[in-house]
Amino acid sequence: MNLFTSSDILAPIPIEDGELALLAQLPLSLGNDEVLARLVGETNWKAETITLWGKQHLQPRLTAWHGDMAYTYSGLRLEPQPFTPLQLEIKAAVEAATGRRFNSLLLNYYRDGRDSMGMHSDDEPELGRNPAIASVSFGATRSFILRHRVTKRTLKVALSNGSMLLMVGSMQHFWSHGINKTTRPVGPRVNLTFRYIVE
Repeated sequence: MNLFTSSDILAPIPIEDGELALLAQLPLSLGNDEVLARLVGETNWKAETITLWGKQHLQPRLTAWHGDMAYTYSGLRLEPQPFTPLQLEIKAAVEAATGRRFNSLLLNYYRDGRDSMGMHSDDEPELGRNPAIASVSFGATRSFILRHRVTKRTLKVALSNGSMLLMVGSMQHFWSHGINKTTRPVGPRVNLTFRYIVE
C-alpha cells in the first residue's frame, strides 16, 4: 500500500520497513533565506535539558514547541506556544504537499556544526502507532542519518535549504535518525518537524 497521497510532488526514497520521500523545495511565498531569518528572530528559543539513561543532558541545539497539544519526550514535557503566522503558512504548504494534517511543531535551531541531534525514533505514544513526520529545513545543508535497528543499515540524506522530508508508515518502529556534529564550517540551520498529536 502506498501511503503517499502526492507522489507526483514527493520523490520516494527506496527503503525497507517504512516509507520515505523528499521534496527538494517546499513552495512558499517567501524566499528560503527570509524564512530562515524570520524563524531565527521570531522564535522564543530555549536550551532544554533532557534525561537519558537516568542522567540529565543539555540539548546541543535550541528548540521550541508550537501547536495545539503538549508533548513529552526523554523526560521533558513541552507546553505549546501558539502557531505564528509564518509557521501557519509553512504548515499549510506541508499539508498541501503531503495530503496530511498536522497539529504540532517542534523547531530545532542548529547554530553551527557543533549543534547536533542524537540518534532516536519519534515513537512516543501520543504520536500514534505509525506517525507521519514532515521535516522542513532552512539554512545550511546537514546530513540526516538513518540507521535500521535490526540490520544496522545506514542511509544519509542531505537536507538542503527549503527541502521537506516525509517519514511515514513503520519508519519509527524500525529506524532511528539523527544529525551528527561536524568540524567543517557550516552556517545556521532551522529544522521544523510537523507531527500530529493524538488527542
